[in-house]
Amino acid sequence: MKFAVLDFETTGSTASDRIIQVGLFIINDYEITDRYTSLVNPGMSIPSSITSLTGIDDEMVKNSPDIESVIAEMVPLLQDAVLVGHNTPFDLAFLQRALDESGYFAFDGRVLDTIDALRILYPGLSSLQLSMVSHAFGIKHDRPHQADSDAEATALIWLQCMERFQSLPLLTLQRLELLYEDSANDFGWFIREMRQHKELHNPLDTDSDRYFRQFALNVNDWGAEEPENDEKMAGELPEDFDSFYHQLKQVLKQRFDAYEDREAQVTMLREVESAFEQGKHLIIEAGTGTGKSLGYLIPSLYYGLKQDKKILISTHTINLQEQLRERDLPLLESLFPVHFKAAVFKGRSHYLCLRKFEQKLNSLDFEHGWDDRITAGQMLVWLGETARGDEEELHFGNKGQQFWHTVASDADSCLNRACPWFKKCFYHRARHDANTADVIITNHSMLFTDTKAENRLLPAYKHLVIDEAHHFEEVAGKHLGIDLHYYGLMNTLHWLYKDSRSGQLSSLRLRLQKFEEERSQGWCAMIDQAVEKLVQLKEEWDQLTELLYQLLVSGGDGSQTEGSSFVYRVKKDKLPAGWDKLLILEENMQLHFNEALHRLDRMIMEIKEVQDEYDVQSSITDLTGTVKELYRHRDALHFFMTMPDDNYVYWLEGGMYNKNRSLQLFCVPVDVSEMLRQTFFGVKDSVIMTSATLSVGKSFDYTCEQLGLAYGDPDGKLKTVQLPSPFNYRKQALVAIPRDFPTLRGASGEKEFLDKLVPSLAEVALETRGRMLVLFTSNRMLKAAHAGLKDMLSSFGVTVLGQGVDSSNRSKLTRLFQSNPASVLLGTSSFWEGVDIPGDALSCLAIVRLPFQPPNHPLVEAKTEKLKQKNQNPFMKLSVPQAVIRFKQGFGRLVRTASDKGIVIIYDTRVIDTNYGKYFLYSLPGPKIEHMNSNQLVPRIKQWMGENAE
Repeated sequence: MKFAVLDFETTGSTASDRIIQVGLFIINDYEITDRYTSLVNPGMSIPSSITSLTGIDDEMVKNSPDIESVIAEMVPLLQDAVLVGHNTPFDLAFLQRALDESGYFAFDGRVLDTIDALRILYPGLSSLQLSMVSHAFGIKHDRPHQADSDAEATALIWLQCMERFQSLPLLTLQRLELLYEDSANDFGWFIREMRQHKELHNPLDTDSDRYFRQFALNVNDWGAEEPENDEKMAGELPEDFDSFYHQLKQVLKQRFDAYEDREAQVTMLREVESAFEQGKHLIIEAGTGTGKSLGYLIPSLYYGLKQDKKILISTHTINLQEQLRERDLPLLESLFPVHFKAAVFKGRSHYLCLRKFEQKLNSLDFEHGWDDRITAGQMLVWLGETARGDEEELHFGNKGQQFWHTVASDADSCLNRACPWFKKCFYHRARHDANTADVIITNHSMLFTDTKAENRLLPAYKHLVIDEAHHFEEVAGKHLGIDLHYYGLMNTLHWLYKDSRSGQLSSLRLRLQKFEEERSQGWCAMIDQAVEKLVQLKEEWDQLTELLYQLLVSGGDGSQTEGSSFVYRVKKDKLPAGWDKLLILEENMQLHFNEALHRLDRMIMEIKEVQDEYDVQSSITDLTGTVKELYRHRDALHFFMTMPDDNYVYWLEGGMYNKNRSLQLFCVPVDVSEMLRQTFFGVKDSVIMTSATLSVGKSFDYTCEQLGLAYGDPDGKLKTVQLPSPFNYRKQALVAIPRDFPTLRGASGEKEFLDKLVPSLAEVALETRGRMLVLFTSNRMLKAAHAGLKDMLSSFGVTVLGQGVDSSNRSKLTRLFQSNPASVLLGTSSFWEGVDIPGDALSCLAIVRLPFQPPNHPLVEAKTEKLKQKNQNPFMKLSVPQAVIRFKQGFGRLVRTASDKGIVIIYDTRVIDTNYGKYFLYSLPGPKIEHMNSNQLVPRIKQWMGENAE
């Protein structure tokens, strides 16, 4: 097979733009046999943005050949070749235009795209950007955005893709061929070629022992693995923790030359072990650099193994769960004197249901056509690699997440032991691993899901470590609350019935009507009656959400969330005009819900008795799950519309996203402290809560109140510890406050503030040569500042990246920021925490406003009302502590290692002008704090960085 790998650089992406450089590499029989590269005179001026991207300017192309000459040399090379590109549609469009303008026939050969192949073959690849793929593959790619370098990198990537295809199990290739054989895309033809090549050159199928039900898998039956034969038992652990830790330190010193004790970490180790030993609860604040994960993992493992107790560790983010699994636990496994077993257990929807996936592929039931085929293909390849079946290992494109939802594990449609896949099931494997583990890593969401399921999901435990504990109360509210998304109910209705051929009921009806007998015809009639009600429900749901959306937009506040969202609180004692009309609509919906559900329940019950006769077991199982989901949506809608519980706050949220309207209904408990006390602190032997941000002004009162630990501690069961940071903040961080900055009051105040902010940020960015993160609390202000900064900095070669402007993907923006040192990154809420940019990539952090939550957000408003009822000051009891904790999280982005140095600028004079400002500054870990006029900022930064230069 001959492949022509093509890349163009152009003056832009429209039909009037021209080619300025060509890179063409020819592959024959798995090796590069020819190459052609040339600059092209476009006959027009090259835009400065293209020059800064590619490095190609007018001078370079002045004496280059025109496109006709270049095409004349390219045409013979393209003869009988399959065209390959990285994002081919772009290059193909320019090629066809150039061929036409030069008097040649259009290219009519086959066309393939490396992006399709990469998605399928490397399902865990986090970025498909050419330079990122090259880096991941170890391919040298020094000159990205130059056609010769890009084409060569693409050719080398394509060679690796073809090798990877040949290394796939034969059954996987055959399955892939079935997936794409009836698609109009040339990819199906290519897969067939790959399958034939493998059968011809590697006829011996070495993977057949991994086959099960016509899939290539990477797992044996769970529970079948032999327990590890480890002579060392828990009895060999030293009697006391100090002796154990002394031994462990010796091992660490042998393993790591640069190992040294961190005083704060040693204190944390002892405090955690002591809390377990004495049956106490512990709140322990440990700043960046403490080594918090090992600070609780080591004593947890020692105590759990010594006392034969199961220890549960809960994180807020999946990211931290993965970090513990990938980094910290393997390290401890290699250091510990005895063997231990650790397991990671997530919510059920994180795991693939093999039965659903098999049914999906066998029926080729693809709602989103090509997108779904690509996702199914990548999952087929992934099945041959994964031991966990966890979606975290996959990186989906476009509609991938929607596809996943249709094949994810769920309790409602699970056949348990009756499922042919039961012993391979990823969810049951994870659950089995958790039941047999010494330490289980889970997340806050899963803890509350387990609570709602009456503790049937997680193994019984009495010892719990809560990391990222500053989020615990918020997650509790979210999970103990109820929410309903417009698309949540609409998707469920579509899964049941989309049209006469799509949807679970349509598929079941097509099967049943083949049996020309009274019983099956009766069930078909039941389906028709249920469908009639479902269609009415769709119409009524559209009517109801239309009216709720109008209410939201006309009465809602658009300043409280990122993006173009609105928020509107509904109060039972002050209902909006026309609410009675909405209630009538909802009553009708309840009627149609009940009629549809009654018929579906009866039909399912009848068919279940004889499902094997009709071979519909799988369909009935999935249908049962969807029906249960419909019940949940019905109840959620009724709860929202009738507002039966006064401890809940009810609100609408939504807006326009990609031209689609979005609407969500929320019901969240105002106070969860009593529930937390009853579920965790009152019944567990020991709960350890840790985070870098739990105290406010050196006090834990706010955290204790939020968690239900504030009403005295008669048993002396709670201990609080604040650990000093191991970093020398006095030398590593300067906090500068421009005291002459305007305060922000009203719309006119915002303009005055921005007029001063943007030039100040630009001056600082030029002094620090970018390497600057700017944290905003308002999406609108971020966008305004982004435009102004871009104008001021672009001519100096400093890139401005904005969240929600250049990308909404936090990881992608962080990666772009780190790979381009001369850049300024503007972020809103999700950038205030969990972003790790160590080293020289970040030298300056600007905090534009103190991160107070909008006081009129429904949940904040409801909590405020509750505090006022108790004659307490909501601003000092709620708003300030919340903002201080967020502020500390933001400050923590700057210094991530002992060698990091930099400046934090606070453009909010409230920290020095108000009584409460001291709580913000007093909560910081001891940096140098100075305030000055804004014109002194840059000279002081220059002086500070000079003082601290290595």
